[in-house]
Amino acid sequence: MDAAIHKANVLIEALGWIRQFRDRYIVIKLGGSALEASESVNSMLTDVIFMEAVGMKPVLVHGGGKSISRAMSEAGIEPRFVQGRRYTDGPTLEIVSRVLGEEIAGRLIDEITRQGGHGVKLSGPGPNCLLAEPLMLAGEGGEELELGRVGHVVEVDVEMISAACAERKIPVLPSVAKGRDGGLLNVNADTAAAAVARMLGAEKLVFLSDVPGIYSDRDDPDSLLGHLDLESCRELVARGAIDSGMVPKVEAAVEALEAGVQKVHIVDGRMAHSVLLEIYSDTGVGTEIVL
Repeated sequence: MDAAIHKANVLIEALGWIRQFRDRYIVIKLGGSALEASESVNSMLTDVIFMEAVGMKPVLVHGGGKSISRAMSEAGIEPRFVQGRRYTDGPTLEIVSRVLGEEIAGRLIDEITRQGGHGVKLSGPGPNCLLAEPLMLAGEGGEELELGRVGHVVEVDVEMISAACAERKIPVLPSVAKGRDGGLLNVNADTAAAAVARMLGAEKLVFLSDVPGIYSDRDDPDSLLGHLDLESCRELVARGAIDSGMVPKVEAAVEALEAGVQKVHIVDGRMAHSVLLEIYSDTGVGTEIVL
């Protein structure tokens, strides 16, 4: 009986959040090590299906850099990176679009279907709600760096996403956008997710990471920060507490918040049901960032 009462209390705690977030968009970015663990991915998709079932509008954006690198190695192509961006020539773009837009997106949608939900791919090869322009980066001397078919998202077909959600489908967006020339462009999944969140006016943007959140001291596991504002984020970046792969997420979070997204969350995608625990509990399990 105690166990049953505890379950009831959990549902009551979640009820207020369910009411608050009904009919609101939540954009979830999946990638990195979190994408490599099938059990964690399946748990996350259960969370996403739950959110759709209780009235939210989840939108899933994913990358897949490790899978792309493996496929390139199998094809005998040496990966090349320019300021952290994967140089994307024609053969590389074929692999990127196949791995992200067909293989990974296909597995995610198959698992959503297996669990009783309905997923639909809305970017990559075929129908694409993401419009991008070529990304221009400057070298140390101010010269323009050659990146190939790499872009950044400048427009999102909100109606395409809205129509899918109205049909109770879960949009799945591989980080491959359409260029103005009709060809495809490889885009960064973190910044793509932030662009989608901004243009949807999302309630929340969630980054599933391979760490529990942001620490005030990277060497102290007890220094996890449950709540941060933008000024505190900038201070942590300035003193090096936030570095490496977390910096793009924080930069994307800043852009999203300044454009009207209410909250950005960074949670451990390897933890079972971390998305539900972060959104539908009073305490959360990761780091939330606000203006």
